[in-house]
Amino acid sequence: MKTKLIILLLFLSINNMFSQEITKTDSIVPIKKDYLKFDYKALIIPSAFMAYGIIGIESDGLKGFNANIREEVTEDIDDKFTIDDFSQYAPAIAVYGLNLFGVEGKNNFKDRSIILGTSYLLMGTWVTVMKKTTRIERPDKSGFNSFPSGHTATAFASAEFLWQEYKDVSFWYGISGYVVATGTGFFRIYNDKHWLTDVAMGAGIGILTTKIAYWVFPLMENHIFNRKENRTTAMVAPFYNGKQLGAGILFKIN
Repeated sequence: MKTKLIILLLFLSINNMFSQEITKTDSIVPIKKDYLKFDYKALIIPSAFMAYGIIGIESDGLKGFNANIREEVTEDIDDKFTIDDFSQYAPAIAVYGLNLFGVEGKNNFKDRSIILGTSYLLMGTWVTVMKKTTRIERPDKSGFNSFPSGHTATAFASAEFLWQEYKDVSFWYGISGYVVATGTGFFRIYNDKHWLTDVAMGAGIGILTTKIAYWVFPLMENHIFNRKENRTTAMVAPFYNGKQLGAGILFKIN
């Protein structure tokens, strides 16, 4: 059952990538900057994730499936692995790491930082509001803030960020983020912190908010971060204090 769960999440994640019109190459080459244009087809996969999560709030059938998945995944657990506390940020960190080693992505440092900061801001707000309004108890009964999974939302937001920045440089760079994000979602269930519906909702929110960040970036660039008038340096610092997640953005405008 553990293997089937991982394969299911990964399959749906990869399908999200193929729902976009992309150019794939295994060679590492610099690419021209190109804005991501709105495409309603890109809404299908994240919407499916979120619909599953929302329906699961009231559906007795999905609640029962949640319980079965939890029992299968968490049985005979002796030790919990807190790798998900760190893996949620790994795809986003990889973007900056690849740039540091000279592998250029779609956007420069300032632009990608603004996009990531926008994504984290939207995602963090959405997750926080839903946690406070739904008040669903965690599987381990440690609190009433289970829905949706913030770790999973962060991981999939980061994975979509890596995908958008590097899908045209190398398909394998892009897909690696979704592998890590799927693992993060699995470990949230394995560590008895979330139900499958929490993870599905978090995945949908994460993917969608990053897509939105790319779609609105041209407007932000033209009306807020006018490159003709200002030279701006930006740095994004994501944080998680055990209860809340978010991102701080530092701007230096000359």
